[in-house]
Amino acid sequence: MKTISDFKVEKKRVLVRCDFNVPLDDQGNILDDFKIRQTVPTIKYLLKKKAKIVLMSHLGEPDGKVIPILKMDKVQERLIEILELSEHIDVSVTKTPDCIGYQIGKYIFGLEPNEILLLENLRFHTEETDNNPDFAKSLSSLADIYINDAFAVCHRSHASVVGVPQYLPSGIGLLLQKELESLNKVLKNPKRPLVVLIGGKKVETKSKVIDRILKVADFVLVSGLIKKEIEEKQMVFKYPEKIIGPVDGILFEGKELDIGPKSIKLFKGKIKKAKTIFWNGPFGMTEKEEFQKGTLAIAKAIAGKWFCFSVIGGGETVEFVNKMGLIKKFDHISTGGGAMLQFLSGEELPGLEVLRSKT
Repeated sequence: MKTISDFKVEKKRVLVRCDFNVPLDDQGNILDDFKIRQTVPTIKYLLKKKAKIVLMSHLGEPDGKVIPILKMDKVQERLIEILELSEHIDVSVTKTPDCIGYQIGKYIFGLEPNEILLLENLRFHTEETDNNPDFAKSLSSLADIYINDAFAVCHRSHASVVGVPQYLPSGIGLLLQKELESLNKVLKNPKRPLVVLIGGKKVETKSKVIDRILKVADFVLVSGLIKKEIEEKQMVFKYPEKIIGPVDGILFEGKELDIGPKSIKLFKGKIKKAKTIFWNGPFGMTEKEEFQKGTLAIAKAIAGKWFCFSVIGGGETVEFVNKMGLIKKFDHISTGGGAMLQFLSGEELPGLEVLRSKT
């Protein structure tokens, strides 16, 4: 699989598939710009190499309709702010009125080195999620080189992910490269002990990850909800002795909404000995402050470790750690949710397979 550094990008139009699918409030204001910031290293690399940069992404689920609140205007504004703060220079980021069509030509062919175009929301067209070949061809006609820097959509067979690489020289960006290296560092010959924490709920979506990672992990710590689902559904895993669930919990109206003090002590003991840690999913109802204690204790225990490689992923987990001001204490923050779980479970990701086939 080629990386961005394998291409001569000077004066070339480079089409970058980004993940700017950021959370918004009811007015369309950005609540968290984490995903935008994560793609900045790739953009800065292309600016340094004097490339002509075309960025594309989806935002929300408009289902093929033009929804004003899901236009890329706020993303454009925030991207300019971030780049100007990091580069200390004026950066030109022009947003186009659409992502395909004849009117895009004047923007593309007038593009100069070190200028940036941001295409309008890809999912304003159903052809994106349908992986329509004509839509993919239209997108590919905008550039000379394609770079995928959106790990979070690599498990989707969408036009901008698997269609465009059929028509252009293609590779991965710095963010996607870092994602793969960090997750492989967990899966392949990790420094031991390797402690994996799987929280949240819906064990069906995480069972394959648990089953596969039990082969390499020393311990897999699971939340109360995951433990309960495993027991109720009588799920069988290889190496079940490695799975450790809570031994007590905080009850509210008959429901266990957080892990208790004994569980916190048990989990912190395992974390203390770890040399590699992977964490996905909260261990309580973190949207309510009174049920954050267990998850916060886990976050602080991991953040306080020296000489330990730590990776976290999943929207709720990343959002919580960021809110608690601990995000910089982790070695890698994955932007992938479903894609990350699918990768860790050993399943193929269409967005990566198409790039491997190109190589």
